[in-house]
Amino acid sequence: MKNIGFLSFGHWSPSPQSGTRSASDALLQSIDLAVAAEELGADGAYFRVHHFARQLASPFPLLAAVGAKTSRIEIGTAVIDMRYENPLYMIEDAGAADLIAGGRLQLGISRGSPEQVIDGWRYFGYAPQDGQSDADMARANAEMFFKLLEGKGFAQPNPRPMFANPPGLLRVEPHSEGLRDRIWWGAATDATAVWAAKLGMNLQSSTLKFDESGEPLHIQQAKQIRAYREAWKEAGHERTPRVSVSRSIFALVNDMDRAYFGGSGDSTDHFGYIEPEKRAVFGRSYAAEPEVLVEQLREDEAIAEADTLLLTVPNQLGVDYNAHIIEAILKHVAPALGWR
Repeated sequence: MKNIGFLSFGHWSPSPQSGTRSASDALLQSIDLAVAAEELGADGAYFRVHHFARQLASPFPLLAAVGAKTSRIEIGTAVIDMRYENPLYMIEDAGAADLIAGGRLQLGISRGSPEQVIDGWRYFGYAPQDGQSDADMARANAEMFFKLLEGKGFAQPNPRPMFANPPGLLRVEPHSEGLRDRIWWGAATDATAVWAAKLGMNLQSSTLKFDESGEPLHIQQAKQIRAYREAWKEAGHERTPRVSVSRSIFALVNDMDRAYFGGSGDSTDHFGYIEPEKRAVFGRSYAAEPEVLVEQLREDEAIAEADTLLLTVPNQLGVDYNAHIIEAILKHVAPALGWR
């Protein structure tokens, strides 16, 4: 395991029991947690994107702010729903955020998950073309975005521009060199993982996956990762791809940990439906004393296959406690798994 970061959904609730009661709280605390995670030695700060929800939504202002406040840690998403995105405008936002961060952006994109409203992307002005599904639209947007990141000119310049143009066709600016190699696809199936490999995108696999064999999540994910790497090799890409998996992991090192999570460790995965007629497998949670966690995680085949582990954090418990969760894993668990 080369890299360990956190993944926050950025939930907020006006409930008195929540430490994150507003959108402002969620955003500002996300920045503070990224700063704290960098100081602790974590490798990545990643954020989920959900629309029409009391969660983090527009990612690029947050990513830019985190980039300006930190200097080393990777900054990413897991994932941006490409059904809601204009690829050209996204190029501008992503390029600006990556330049502010000094080339540390790691953008996870995907078809997205079921949303809070029906066909929410329609309210953003997007709709599939005739014969397309919303998933087809997301992949088409992703392919356009990925292609434009090459930085090649494609737009005919005005012969009488307000400002002087460089020669030739124009590209979307600002262009951030190297960002194209730091795009990840969040794959819920083996087939989309193979598709991402052929295009040259890195792979993100979440705490859930569409069930394709009835096996536990970590076994299905491990097979998905191996299929992805084989497709990458067959495609002839020159660089080494990266793969991340997400997990809910809590090391019980004090009484507060035991009070919060002492009874929350699941020994098995769960199967259910997040979409009609699409059965999914939901990964178990890990919560135990550090020495027990080490043994449990050593048996997780997907963690062994991946190079990056993203720890999902309960952001409504506040920055200090979430920093403690991350520190406990980095100090008491990660070294035994080969980190650092």
